[in-house]
Amino acid sequence: MGFPTKVQLIKRQASEQWYINFPSAVAQALEFQKGESVEWIIEDKSLLALRRHAPPAPALKKTLPSSTTSSISGRPASHPSKTVSPTAPKPSR
Repeated sequence: MGFPTKVQLIKRQASEQWYINFPSAVAQALEFQKGESVEWIIEDKSLLALRRHAPPAPALKKTLPSSTTSSISGRPASHPSKTVSPTAPKPSR
């Protein structure tokens, strides 16, 4: 989803200043703070990227599933009562 915005230019006697404003929804979604430092990266003439020096911590941390919990339900996974080695001979019936 894009947020169209216009480039603004203010010409003064001795200088020019160019501005590109963030829509409020973008700034709020990215949790920008007043006075935060950012860096513009020119990828090419059609792509200008903004890099944050200190982004906020994620609200939801991604974790790898533990060997003791199921990744689907979060309940303890059922473990077999005895472990069978893949090289051990199978018991005869």
